[in-house]
Amino acid sequence: MPTLILLTFIALALSVGAVWIKPSPLLPVTPWQMWFAVALLCGGLSGVLHAPACVALAVFGGAAWLTTAASQKYLRIVAGVLTLVLAFALAIHKLPGFSNPVVIAGAVFSEGAKPFTQYANFDKGAVGLILLALICRRMASFAELGGVLRKTWPVLLVTVGVVMALATGAGFVHPAFKLPDVTLQFLAVNLFFTVVAEEAFFRGFVQARLASAMAGWRYGSWVAVACSALLFGAAHLAGGPLYAGLAAIAGLGYAYAYQRTQSIEAPILIHIALNAVHFIFFTYP
Repeated sequence: MPTLILLTFIALALSVGAVWIKPSPLLPVTPWQMWFAVALLCGGLSGVLHAPACVALAVFGGAAWLTTAASQKYLRIVAGVLTLVLAFALAIHKLPGFSNPVVIAGAVFSEGAKPFTQYANFDKGAVGLILLALICRRMASFAELGGVLRKTWPVLLVTVGVVMALATGAGFVHPAFKLPDVTLQFLAVNLFFTVVAEEAFFRGFVQARLASAMAGWRYGSWVAVACSALLFGAAHLAGGPLYAGLAAIAGLGYAYAYQRTQSIEAPILIHIALNAVHFIFFTYP
């Protein structure tokens, strides 16, 4: 991968990580904004980003900010709908102006597996970053980490165990341990440009707002959990009904972890753990 393109995605990944860094009163921008600006600059110079992409990201960022910052309720609702539409369109690569590079091309990782191609998706990664920074509930301090982890690890073990057992029993995957040279690259790209975006959208945005809207219902939070899981499964229908069903079951684990902790870190951790177990110990994809 050319150096400038590599720098584009390193800066975007750093901007995601910088969301948890507290801003300095001495700087006019937050750490994540600084790194995102670097990513945008490198992306423009490298050809990853073109003018329509910058416009789309600016509109999306403005809508996401208004979703929580607007003083009038109707503006928050309109901005929320626009955020929802643009986030989905960006995540499925329907908006022009992005030239996402291939990082793994047609690799066969184990016998019987289909060739796998992985892209570094700036559009989807930016969705995760902006939702994570402007909308999602996150841990407010490092002191919360222990409590979040205590509530998360049982859900992680059950989710990974159930999903992979069902996938194996259905013949969708087979045990196939492997550690190819691209393992760390695959996991890093998957975490920063796929997992964070999906969890920020389905849990931090959709589930959180459904739960808030149904706060007066007796089982409102559980309806939000179910809806989040079903929508996550529906988003994977392109892989077939079995794949969508497995994704919905996984989504149930992610959604429950979010409902239990009220922190976006929990579903992100479970999601990347499941993907890592799938990649390393089973046929992939």
